[in-house]
Amino acid sequence: MKKKILIAVKTYPTISTKYSELVCTAGLTENGDWIRLYPIPFRKLDFDKQYKKYQWIIADIENNSSDPRPESHKVLNWEKIELGDKIGTENGTWTTRKELVLNNIYTNRDSLVADARDPSKLVSLAVFKPTKLLGMTISKVDREWDPKKLAQFNQTDLFETGPFKIVSKLPYKFKYVFKDDEGNISRLMIEDWEIGRLYWRMLEKYDGDEDKACADVKKKYWDDFAKTKDLYLFLGTTQAHHFTGTNPFLIIGTFHPKTADPSLFD
Repeated sequence: MKKKILIAVKTYPTISTKYSELVCTAGLTENGDWIRLYPIPFRKLDFDKQYKKYQWIIADIENNSSDPRPESHKVLNWEKIELGDKIGTENGTWTTRKELVLNNIYTNRDSLVADARDPSKLVSLAVFKPTKLLGMTISKVDREWDPKKLAQFNQTDLFETGPFKIVSKLPYKFKYVFKDDEGNISRLMIEDWEIGRLYWRMLEKYDGDEDKACADVKKKYWDDFAKTKDLYLFLGTTQAHHFTGTNPFLIIGTFHPKTADPSLFD
């Protein structure tokens, strides 16, 4: 079936032995329901098919029978995705985006995890509003992809032009630390495309100085988004960990209006 979807999330690419590289995309239908589109080899799409965040697309989709999470769908003929209008923030207003995105907001970790475990719901995509932001952490991780998966590919820079090359693995893990409305503390990894792109751009700006690149990432995601914006988190689970762990969610995107709109919270 064809479905109109507002793109709200693009995660940092991962490698795949079948597709070489995949991006998990999530968005909202016209009814405000979350939907996950996977797999999509995003960077292999023709340039005029590469959708932006907060752009409407029309895609031929079907339920992903191999994934029990109800939001998960496969894109049929991903080369034929149709691009529609973009929802911008002209004149400094996020009103339209807020009306589309902020319809069902979680503020409690245990409630969200319970809905993820509930067989009648299996929630795997959600908007979460932290009650208090405590900090942001940056830690080193493995710098290379799994050699077994990487063996068939040539790795190069994320934004290299020319023949397709696999995306570079981020050598750092970025996390937000925050409290919910009952004081429960979560430390969740941020996996959105923008944070990876920002890191590589700053690394180039500072001639390979990783400390300065990480400092600029923190400046944007903590000093700006967390301290000066009305920050919401887009959370999602992975299929492998949906039913395991204390909290199976990751941060797959941020939503950060410049000013709060009280009318949306009456």
